[in-house]
Amino acid sequence: MVAEYIVEHNATVRQAAGQFGVSKSTVHKDVTERLLRINPALAAQARKILDINKSERHIRGGMATKDKYFRERHHLS
Repeated sequence: MVAEYIVEHNATVRQAAGQFGVSKSTVHKDVTERLLRINPALAAQARKILDINKSERHIRGGMATKDKYFRERHHLS
């Protein structure tokens, strides 16, 4: 179910973990190791999404930092 959620929603590990109430480590291990033995095709789809998210995370992190300081600056003014 977690892998299907990741594929259907282009979700990050953090988003999937929050949705299912489990840790990020559990989501990552389930999708990259356990699912591979159960459903290799779904595991490959989910892995592709996770790899894209991993390659883009520095951009999202930079945007979050920019937004944080923007909000702080305008809140204090």
